[in-house]
Amino acid sequence: MNKFAAAVAAASLLVSGAAIAPMAGAAPAATEFAPAPIKWGKCESARLQKAGAECGFLETPLDHAKPNGEKIQIAVSRVKHKTPQSQGIMVVNPGGPGGSGLGLSTLGAAVPNGAGDNYDWIGFDPRGVGSSKPALTCDGNYFSYNRPQYVPTTRELEKTWLAKSKGYADACKKNGALLDHIKTVDVAKDVDNLRKALGEEKINYYGFSYGTYLGQVYSTLYPQKVRRMVLDGNVDPRKVWYQANLDQDVAFDRNIKIYFEWVAKYDSIYHLGKTGKDVEKLWYAEQKKLYANPAGGIIGGDEWTDVFLQAGYYVFGWEDMAKAFDGWVHKGDWQTLKGLYDDSNAQGEGADNGFAVYAAVQCTDVQWPKSWTKWKIDNWLTYLRAPFETWGNAWFNAPCLYWPAKAGKPVEIDGSKVPGILLIDEELDAATPYPGSLEVRKRYPNSSLISAPGGTTHSGSLSGVSCVDDKIADYLATGKLPKRTPGQGHSDAQCEPVPPPVPAGAAAAQRSDKAKAGADAKKELLPQLLHF
Repeated sequence: MNKFAAAVAAASLLVSGAAIAPMAGAAPAATEFAPAPIKWGKCESARLQKAGAECGFLETPLDHAKPNGEKIQIAVSRVKHKTPQSQGIMVVNPGGPGGSGLGLSTLGAAVPNGAGDNYDWIGFDPRGVGSSKPALTCDGNYFSYNRPQYVPTTRELEKTWLAKSKGYADACKKNGALLDHIKTVDVAKDVDNLRKALGEEKINYYGFSYGTYLGQVYSTLYPQKVRRMVLDGNVDPRKVWYQANLDQDVAFDRNIKIYFEWVAKYDSIYHLGKTGKDVEKLWYAEQKKLYANPAGGIIGGDEWTDVFLQAGYYVFGWEDMAKAFDGWVHKGDWQTLKGLYDDSNAQGEGADNGFAVYAAVQCTDVQWPKSWTKWKIDNWLTYLRAPFETWGNAWFNAPCLYWPAKAGKPVEIDGSKVPGILLIDEELDAATPYPGSLEVRKRYPNSSLISAPGGTTHSGSLSGVSCVDDKIADYLATGKLPKRTPGQGHSDAQCEPVPPPVPAGAAAAQRSDKAKAGADAKKELLPQLLHF
């Protein structure tokens, strides 16, 4: 999803390019690989050092079908359990694909009631990502400023974007064999090698966003190796990845309207319109102006869209975006807009690592339509319903038209043999629309789903909402899952969503210290919670 390039997920496939996808629950056909124990040492990150983490590398085959062949290194961090008895390892993935998870070994501290202290929390950068070796990169300036208009209103714009997309795909060829072995199923097998390297019989797993799909693939391939699993913001396994992106476009258009209503609610502070429709009208008017005359010469209509896209994902940055909107309209402050864009769209050598991995995984997990005509028709039809993000998202994924590695076939997700896992989703989640969680709930008959009616935040657990977080803590401590009760709709339990912020100066009660602390901590992780 065109979520801050880089920094907002993917389906598995052929076992190492084999012609037939593995059967649900089937063990890998290749000779068993025995990874060496990880040599732990000091982490480079000051934040990880402060948390008492240790770091190292997992050596794993580049091609799992050739266990004695070339090896790559997966960067891993660990915060060990703090109680006399351990409940094992908790492997964490933040999403993307392409999100760095090395820093997420600290996540256990966010679990209430000390329930996280019973686990060894394991963060890792999936193959190709961040500190893992090699790290994927193609063109670090792909998200440079003042790009061509997203909406291809002329044939020339369409040709320009197609050429730009092909250029990126061609630039990725330099990564060689890694492009053929970076599917979700490859990462799932890395996770199992991580389990073996740590000497564990089973894993516990916490996945956000695309990380839920990685969890689905892992648990389908290795159901007997799953102990407990929390999946927050569930990818719909029926729709990887082309249809999933079209569905996102419609959901983001709905959510940006909800955000505009929030801005209008505080018109006394932001002065951007007294109704959501007024704010929306102003937003599109400013976008049109920026296409003609970019702010500061660099923030054009595309960048304007990307700055506000986060509002469709989370409530955490709503105030920052409203202040930037206000500052631009009333004071001509373009520097704040640039700062928000830069936060999630870094430029320079290697800066495209997150996007490069996103594309590499999505484009090879499953074959995207090869006909540009189909893309064109589907995206124009979607744009008529949902203009906010549709064409930006189409071009974000367009390198898949030209991707220089062969696509595989997704694993058929089957959770029938998986023990009880915990699913979480806010019901207006745009990145992973709620029907996906209902589908996963159906495929995992032993699972339990917590929903949050009316909530628009994607993968928002452990953000200080006690109803959700306490249930997670209870599950991690005891294995107890919420039981379905009458009146809960399709979910097993319902909680309030992550609440929208109340701007400073507004005449309303402030949020609790606990909720504010949780939201602030989650906001720090947003660059890692990518795309799906």
